[in-house]
Amino acid sequence: MNQYKLLEQDEFPHEPSSEQNYNESVYVNSFDLATKAGGWMRIGNRANERHAEMQVCMYLPDGRIACQFQKPAIDDNSEFRAGGLHYQVAKPLHHVTMEYSGEIMLLDDPDLLRDPKKLFTTAPRGIAKISYDMTGISPVHGGEPLSSSQQTMYGRDFSLGHFNQHMKVVTSIDIDNVKIKFAGLGWRDHSWGPRYWTNIYFYRLFIANFGDGRAMMLLKLTDNDGNVRVGGVLQYDGEYEEITDMDVTTQWTKAKDPAAVTISVQTKRRSAILNGEILTLAPLRNRRKVDDQYLESRVAEGLTHWQWGDKETLGITEYIELVEDGQPVGYPL
Repeated sequence: MNQYKLLEQDEFPHEPSSEQNYNESVYVNSFDLATKAGGWMRIGNRANERHAEMQVCMYLPDGRIACQFQKPAIDDNSEFRAGGLHYQVAKPLHHVTMEYSGEIMLLDDPDLLRDPKKLFTTAPRGIAKISYDMTGISPVHGGEPLSSSQQTMYGRDFSLGHFNQHMKVVTSIDIDNVKIKFAGLGWRDHSWGPRYWTNIYFYRLFIANFGDGRAMMLLKLTDNDGNVRVGGVLQYDGEYEEITDMDVTTQWTKAKDPAAVTISVQTKRRSAILNGEILTLAPLRNRRKVDDQYLESRVAEGLTHWQWGDKETLGITEYIELVEDGQPVGYPL
C-alpha cells in the first residue's frame, strides 16, 4: 500500500489553509441490489468562501431521481452540517453517520438536471428523511502525503489529504412517505485542501462494494497535457490491493453520456474484468467564473449495475471533465 499519514483526528474538520478555495468534504453512498435503490450525499465546506456545497442524490427503484443541491451559508469549518445535512463521526476510522432532513426535488426525467434554472423553478418537491449508519468493512485507504513530491489521489490542485473506505450501511430512505430500508453496501471518502472542480481535465471513477470481502475504487485521470495515471484498489478476501494498471472501454449514448463500461484491472496479485451497466444517470455540471468567462465541467453520476465474475452489486460511475466549445474533453475516451 502507498504510505500516507492518517490520524484519528483527520476524521474531524481541519483548520483551513489560507487559499480562498479551501474545501473540506465528506461523501457517502449506499446501495441495495434487491430493492434497486440507493444514492449518495455530500457536504463540502468552503469556509473561506463562507458557504458549503450540500448535495443529495437518491436513485429510486422506479427510475426517478430525488435530489437537492444548495450552497448554504456557514461561518467556519467547525462541523459538517449544512442545509439539513449532517455528518458525524461515531468512532474514528470505523463508524460514521450522515442524515438529511428537508425538501427534495423529485424528477421523473433525470435530463431535467441538464438545465439547472429550469430544474429549480419547475421540479416537483417533496419531503425527505434519509439516514445512513456506516461501519467500515475494509482498511482505510489514503491520508496526507508524507513529502511534497508524493502524488495525491486527485492531484494537489483538487485536494491535499484524501482517504476512503468501503462500508456496510444501515440505510433508511423516506421520501414523500415512501419508505425504503435495507442493509446497504457502500463507500465513503473525506478530503481537504484547495479545490476547484474545473481543475480536473478529465477522469473516470468507479466505485462498488460487492460484500463478502470484495470491492473496488478505481480512478483513471488524464491531465491537459495528455498524461494518464491510474490508481485505487481492489478489495479481495477483505484486503486492499493497489492498482498497477487499468484499461477502460466506454459505450456511449447519443448524448455523449456513458452507458456501459468494461474495466480491465491489474494488481500485483491478480487481474480482473469488471463490467458495468449504467441504469440511471444524473447529468450534473459545475460552473466557475474566471474574469469574464465561465469554466464548465460535466459531472456525470451514474447508478451502475456491476459484475465481477459471479459477484454483482450496485455502485457508482462518475465521469468528470471540462467542457470546451460545448463538448466534454474526454469523449470518447
